[in-house]
Amino acid sequence: MRETRRVARVLGACAAALTMALAAPGTAQAAEGVLFIDRAPVHDPSGCYPLGDFVPSEVANFTDETAFVWSGPNCDGHVTGAVPPGQVVRPAPGMSLFIQ
Repeated sequence: MRETRRVARVLGACAAALTMALAAPGTAQAAEGVLFIDRAPVHDPSGCYPLGDFVPSEVANFTDETAFVWSGPNCDGHVTGAVPPGQVVRPAPGMSLFIQ
């Protein structure tokens, strides 16, 4: 029974990933603007960025996209918060941050 649930979960995740891949536009674009992580600027950011290991980070989002804070490293785990454009979040409640 446990094995059946596990296989169903894996197949569901694969189906979701395939659906997202087919629905996504042909080219990925970075956010336009500057994202500050602990006051360090990242120009036109795109992808996953680590946050502070021992002290919660400060995130200032001056881009045109929302940044999402993840509970685990490498944008793994679950989303613990969001930083909309024009907002500053202190502390960012997670270990990594993803922005499109």
